[in-house]
Amino acid sequence: MTTLHIEHPIHDFTMWRNAFDRMADARERGGVLAARVAQPVDDPHYVVVDLDFADVERAKAFLAFLQASVWSTPERSPALAGAITTRLLETAPA
Repeated sequence: MTTLHIEHPIHDFTMWRNAFDRMADARERGGVLAARVAQPVDDPHYVVVDLDFADVERAKAFLAFLQASVWSTPERSPALAGAITTRLLETAPA
């Protein structure tokens, strides 16, 4: 299992959530197995998203899709308010 961890500032959570929800089909086609959305308790203008994939290749491909087709245009990411930080994570062995 690989997790694509994404975090970035936003202008408005409702606007961001509506855009995120409209991408449900793209996430399914991209192989997202589970998605978790969180916000810092002290910052309503920041969002953290974890997307789980079966393998690294699918996670990398979905990240490339987000970079090229979503985050690159304000129309597709209207609530984005700053730099995006991403990491590909795997569960560490016990």
